[in-house]
Amino acid sequence: MTTIKISAEVDEAAWNELLDLARETKRSVSEVLSEAIEEYLARRRARPDVLRHLEDSMRENEELGKLFAR
Repeated sequence: MTTIKISAEVDEAAWNELLDLARETKRSVSEVLSEAIEEYLARRRARPDVLRHLEDSMRENEELGKLFAR
């Protein structure tokens, strides 16, 4: 995998927690940060799909929802 060098400003408390986690898990900061970025992206990308499926389900079951509402 090709890697790139980045620079960013982050909250000091969050950075310290990241450092602690890296030490506790015996991993590099780069590894922990890369994993965090990948998980964040996966969550953000999955959300629109989940919402789309929810909307489809609600539309398909509109009559059932009306019955439950009574």
